[in-house]
Amino acid sequence: MRHYTTRKKSMFLLLMVFFLFACTSCSNGQPHAKQVKLPEEEDGLTIWAWDEAFNITAAKAAKEIYEREHPDSVIRVVTVAQDDIVAKLNTAFASGVFDELPDIVLIEDYRIPWYLHHYSEKFANLSDIADADDFAPYKTEMNQMGGDMYGIPFDCGVAALFYRTDYIEQAGYSRKDMENLTWDKYIEIGKAVKEKTGKYMLSLNPGDLGQIRMMLQSAGSWYTDENGRQNIVGNGVLREAILTYKKMVDAGIAVHIADWNQFVGAFNSGEVASVPTGCWVSPSLQKAADQAGKWAVAEIPRMKGVKASVNASSLGGGGWYVLKDAGHEEEAKNFLKETFASNVELMDRLVEEIHLVSTLKAASKTQNYREGVAFFGGQKIFEDFAEWVEEVPTVNYGEDTYEIETRMEEAFQKIMDGVDMDVVLEGTFAAAETADKGVGEQ
Repeated sequence: MRHYTTRKKSMFLLLMVFFLFACTSCSNGQPHAKQVKLPEEEDGLTIWAWDEAFNITAAKAAKEIYEREHPDSVIRVVTVAQDDIVAKLNTAFASGVFDELPDIVLIEDYRIPWYLHHYSEKFANLSDIADADDFAPYKTEMNQMGGDMYGIPFDCGVAALFYRTDYIEQAGYSRKDMENLTWDKYIEIGKAVKEKTGKYMLSLNPGDLGQIRMMLQSAGSWYTDENGRQNIVGNGVLREAILTYKKMVDAGIAVHIADWNQFVGAFNSGEVASVPTGCWVSPSLQKAADQAGKWAVAEIPRMKGVKASVNASSLGGGGWYVLKDAGHEEEAKNFLKETFASNVELMDRLVEEIHLVSTLKAASKTQNYREGVAFFGGQKIFEDFAEWVEEVPTVNYGEDTYEIETRMEEAFQKIMDGVDMDVVLEGTFAAAETADKGVGEQ
């Protein structure tokens, strides 16, 4: 009984202390005592991106530079897989629940038109912190609406032809021969390489239509027209691109691969003589240190049968966007203003750290752009990339690039197997194009 009474008194005293503390905090209209947040709970900016070695490294470098001028800022850079970013954005926008969204997010160029068309009100207008004229023209097409700019272009996917100088020379050709190529000439050289060295000219993945995209954009064309409507049936540029791809396959100059690892393995192992793709492949090429000095870079080939086709194109790339409902719109905009939208020091640093080819025009004047790269025999590849960026045709990616390619892959395989192209494309896409045009004309 005594222990029970003692416990009751102790409880009573504790309650009184708590009551007095609460009253003191609330008396005279004073606010409650502020809770102390742990470092990971501190308010601040959150940035989402994918790829630790590239995008995340860039975001962390931007954070470091921003914190010099804003030492009290709290910035969290979080790695989120690209597919997960897409899924989380879709869920949040559809549900109206934004608690888990970041303040700044990286979005791929091929995906952003859909978001801006359906959810433009969820993205901050960045026209007051950046000027579209400061970036490569083809990169600002997809992130503008009504003359307003909603994204800060980041990495440049300018296309290039990386090639082994030793294999090309063994086949009887020179560096000069690799410049200003058509795809037909490229195939001719590929045949000689295969005959003289036993090496394939390139690798091709039937499940990845990146080669087709590069050919399309080189002629200012896409799966959609200038208004964003589906443009497959009757698209002469697409037809020529598919025929060119088929010529490569039929010529026996391509080794078939199935994924990224096999793609990288083909050139790191010395199995292929060239890699026509986006400039972002450069770091992967340089992983094969024993091949240093054996590689060079030229412009991407053009399609001989298409008058509008030029020796310039693009593959991939993304931009930084501010989400309004995350709660830190102005601070997030200021972060981008002082980093990716204007900071040439950051761009110069990222050339060295991640081999970034920036879409910010001023970046081409920095020191690292003017340096030769030993792996490529001292060639000033970043100067070349910057020059080719200016020539990339602008296209409207539309809202459904990946949805169209999902259907295109099956059609594409039938065409590779010998089924008539016009029959396949019309059977796969004609109804969808009719419906698309019908909706647009209402």
